[in-house]
Amino acid sequence: MSAPDTQIRDIVGIGIGPFGLGLAALSDPLPDVDAVFLDQRPEFRWHPGMMIEGATIQVPFLADLVTMADPTSRFSFLKFLKDSGRLYPFYIRESFSPLRAEYDEYCRWVAAQLETLRWNRTVTSVTKSDDIYTVTAEVTDGSGRALRTESYRARHLVLGVGTEPVLPEALRNLEVGEAGSGAGPVIHTSQYLDHREELLESGSITIVGSGQSAAEIYRDLIDDTEARGVRLDWLTRSPRFFPMEYTKLTLEMTSPEYTDHFRALPDDLREQLGREQRTLYKGISADLVDDIHDTLYRLSRGGRKLRTHLLAESELLAAEYDAESGAYVLRFRHTALDKCFERRSGAVVSATGYKSQVPDFLAPLGDEIRLDGRGRLDVSRHYTINDAGTVHVLNGEEHTHGVTAPDLGFGPWRASVVLAHVTGREPYPIERSIAFQTFGLPDDGNLDSETSDSEIPDAETADGAPLSTQDDFDMNFDFADTGDREMTHV
Repeated sequence: MSAPDTQIRDIVGIGIGPFGLGLAALSDPLPDVDAVFLDQRPEFRWHPGMMIEGATIQVPFLADLVTMADPTSRFSFLKFLKDSGRLYPFYIRESFSPLRAEYDEYCRWVAAQLETLRWNRTVTSVTKSDDIYTVTAEVTDGSGRALRTESYRARHLVLGVGTEPVLPEALRNLEVGEAGSGAGPVIHTSQYLDHREELLESGSITIVGSGQSAAEIYRDLIDDTEARGVRLDWLTRSPRFFPMEYTKLTLEMTSPEYTDHFRALPDDLREQLGREQRTLYKGISADLVDDIHDTLYRLSRGGRKLRTHLLAESELLAAEYDAESGAYVLRFRHTALDKCFERRSGAVVSATGYKSQVPDFLAPLGDEIRLDGRGRLDVSRHYTINDAGTVHVLNGEEHTHGVTAPDLGFGPWRASVVLAHVTGREPYPIERSIAFQTFGLPDDGNLDSETSDSEIPDAETADGAPLSTQDDFDMNFDFADTGDREMTHV
C-alpha cells in the first residue's frame, strides 16, 4: 500500500470518457485549478465494440471536447487535424461529421498531452472529512490485478463514470448454451466487433432494439449474412424504424433554455417527455436508413428472396435456450395486434442502450448524496448532487436535464459550469440564451411582449420556490438549482 497523497487538489475526477476528458482539457490551462482524473482502463477507448469501418459520429466536428467552450483551445479537433496532416483532406471532404474511429483517435491525441490523467486506477471508495474528499483507488497492472492502493484528496469531486450497457430482463435471465453446443453469443451492441465472426457462424442472428447502433450492426452484417446463407432478423418494439429528428428548431432543445424548462418540470412529466423524445437522439441517421433500404433493394435484384426480416411493434417478452436445437427461443408480443409469436435464433444482439448508475464507491458519503424517489442521482441544475455543491456529475442527468445530458456538443458547456463553481469565476463564457424559440410560457404570459435578457426573472423550482446558486458566489447564473449527442443530438 502506498503512502496517502497529502496534496489537496481542487478536483478529483472519476472516469475519463469524452466528458471527463473534455473537463480535463479545459482545466489544463487554468492556473487556479489543480486537478487529477482517474480511470480503471489502461488507456482512452471510446465505444471500441462499435468501431465499424466507415461509421461516423452523428454530430458536427464542432462538438469536440473543447471548442464550444474555447474555440481557441489547443485541444480542438481542427488542431488535431492540422497536427496529423489531415486538415485539407477533411476540408475537401465537405462533411461536418468525423469518422467514429477518427473521433476516438482525436480523443487519444488529447489524452496523450494531458499530465493530469491516471489510468489503471479503480476507485473503491470516497470519504469526506473537514470538507475534503479522499478518493481511494486500486492501481492495477492493466489486466485487473491489483498492485497497490493510492489516495487522492480534493475539495471537489467530479463523476464522469458515464453509463452502462443495459440488457432487457428477458435476456438478463437467459441461460446461455454451453460452449460447443452450437449456440452463438448473446451480446450487447457494445461487444459487437469482438463477437462478429461468432455471430456469423451461428446460422441465424436476431437484433433486438432500435436506434443507430442496431441499424449500423444490421447494415454491417447484411451483405455477409446473405452471402453466407445466415438469417438476419431485426425486431424492435418501436412503432417504426424511426430516423433521428435533425431539424434546426428541434436541435434548439439542446440549449440552456430548454434544459431550464425541462429541469423545472415535475418528475412524472419529465419521465413521460424522456420517452417521447427518443427521436431526438435515439433514432437512426436518415442517410443510414436510406442506405439500408438501398442495400436490400440491391441484394434482392432478380427477384431473390432475402433471408432477413424487419419487424417493428414487436416487444421481447421472454427468452430461453433450447438445448435440443441449440437455439434461443425468443417470445415477442406484437403491440398493435396484441398477439404473441416466437422466433428461433442462433445468436442475439441486444441494441437496448445504456443507463446511468449510482456508483458503489459513493456509499461512504451516505446521505450527503441526493437520490430521487427511484434511487437515481438527484442532479441539480448546476450538475451537483449534494447540498454543498461540491460533487458534480457529467452525463448522469438525463432523467433531470433531458436531451442535453449525453450530447457531445453540450459537454463543454456543462464543463464550463462545473469549472465556474470550482473556481468562483467564469473561466469560459457561459451562454445563458441561444434559442430563438420560447420553451414553456413567456415570462409575463403575453406573447406580444418583448423582454430583454436583463429582465428575465430568476428561475424557480418545480414547486415554485425561488432558487439561488450554490457555493456562496455570485456568477449571475440564470438557471434553476434544485438538485457515447454521443447523444449525438444525444
